[in-house]
Amino acid sequence: MSDYIIRATAAEGQLRGFAATTRELVEYAKNAHSTSPVATAALGRMLTAGAMMGVMMKGDQDLLTIKAEGDGPIGGVTVTADSHGRVKGYAYHPEVMLPPNALGKLDVGGAMGKGKLSVIRDIGMKDPYVGQTELVTGEIAEDLTYYFAISEQTPSSVGLGVLMNKDNTVRQAGGFILQVMPGASEEVISGLEQKLAQITSVTALLENGETPEMILEQLLGGFGLEILDRIPTAFVCGCSRERIEKALISVGKKELEAMIGDGETIEVACHFCNKKYPVTVEELKELLRQAK
Repeated sequence: MSDYIIRATAAEGQLRGFAATTRELVEYAKNAHSTSPVATAALGRMLTAGAMMGVMMKGDQDLLTIKAEGDGPIGGVTVTADSHGRVKGYAYHPEVMLPPNALGKLDVGGAMGKGKLSVIRDIGMKDPYVGQTELVTGEIAEDLTYYFAISEQTPSSVGLGVLMNKDNTVRQAGGFILQVMPGASEEVISGLEQKLAQITSVTALLENGETPEMILEQLLGGFGLEILDRIPTAFVCGCSRERIEKALISVGKKELEAMIGDGETIEVACHFCNKKYPVTVEELKELLRQAK
């Protein structure tokens, strides 16, 4: 995998930045879920953001879940990531097709519509941290910028992009998250705003051959950029037959008996990666015995 995330700091700790290239993991997700171009763009942006937000966490077992749920035809997108750059996710209605928006681009905002954005961080405490804000535009990046400001009181700038080829393969995918740390000077904040005003789009940068390091250099280079980490990132799902069997046992005896009564092999699909697990009638009978 050539996908990776760069973690960096600048202005003597007053700024921190993350940048990622994610073309391969977005292509993997597109193939796994047979997503339309606009659904690929929505899911790809969320996967990229999730991967970067995941590596912000410190614990080995920490998990992050982002849900964007709106009244648009895609319904929503859910992504889960860990602190090691592993991410997975799915769109609720991956087949959605929409005409381009007024700018001639994939209409992710129209697909998402209005709704809510939820960020759930499970960092090993008794209860996970849950932050929730409204979907401001449905374009994902702007919604996460709003989320950081309102829910976490961390002024941030989020840029995300997915560019598709005409044959529905992923041409470019990536993004950045820049954050202003407490105590940052007005001079640093003003300088960063000027840098951000010069950026057209993430996909334009990637199309120009810019790497995550180069993107951060362009945005933070004037502030004494210090690159801390280069972290591989990939679409990774931890589903297994054992987990599927546990899920079937949990549905209860009546449901299992009804499945057995149908007399046919059932197929259980993982939401996150769409891998399908066939379960025969004999296997269902064994699960019923375990349920008793």
